[in-house]
Amino acid sequence: MNDRRRVFAIQATTIVAVLAAYEALARSHLLYAGVVPPLWDIAVAFAGVLADPATYTNLAVSLAEIAVGFVVATVAGILVGIVVGARPWLREAVGPYLDGIATAPKIVFFPIAILLFGVGPASKAALGALSAFFPVALTVAAAVRRVNPVFVNVGRSFNASRGQMIVKVYLPALVPAIVNGMRLGLGLAIIGVLLGEIKLSDRGIGFLTIDEYNHFRIPQMYATLILIFILAVGANVLIGRLETRERARRAK
Repeated sequence: MNDRRRVFAIQATTIVAVLAAYEALARSHLLYAGVVPPLWDIAVAFAGVLADPATYTNLAVSLAEIAVGFVVATVAGILVGIVVGARPWLREAVGPYLDGIATAPKIVFFPIAILLFGVGPASKAALGALSAFFPVALTVAAAVRRVNPVFVNVGRSFNASRGQMIVKVYLPALVPAIVNGMRLGLGLAIIGVLLGEIKLSDRGIGFLTIDEYNHFRIPQMYATLILIFILAVGANVLIGRLETRERARRAK
């Protein structure tokens, strides 16, 4: 059995084991049946969620918020990461603040986002951008310190401007780190947007999830969560392919 088949076998076995354990718990009546519905009820609810036009309306809102927040966080994170990472004195001055805010739960900034952007989609996109910014910025800043100094000195010897140094020297060397930061940031952008929708919103997939919870439509709630999980995994796989292609390009 080659490595790929071994990995697939482990993944499939894990999924089957988790589903079997969940179904056994649901059938055991150790917990209230409405809280842990059987897999069949969730499957029926999942089909209903997919057939409901409201699902796609709310999903489109969430995807737009996530996309805007993720793009803003990626661009800002790359620029800040390069600037901070390339200057030791700035890294020492700003680094503790970046590290400190990065570990803080971003939901505490949601009231500020509401004050600045209102209760509409913009505040959710802002929370997603804030959540995704720090993984990108910190990953890029750490990678800048590992850039071959020969390349930097060559750029400076040709009197390259700051913009040219970023485009011609730093960015090509930082592609793997940028992709890795994007993978980390995407998950946090999704979490930030969904948390914002759960806290205060009348649309979006997060709102749909909490609305199902409030009306005790538990199978539908699980089905919506599964849909979110599938979409998040799919997005992560796409970014992972970018990383694989970049590695293959560098190996040539």
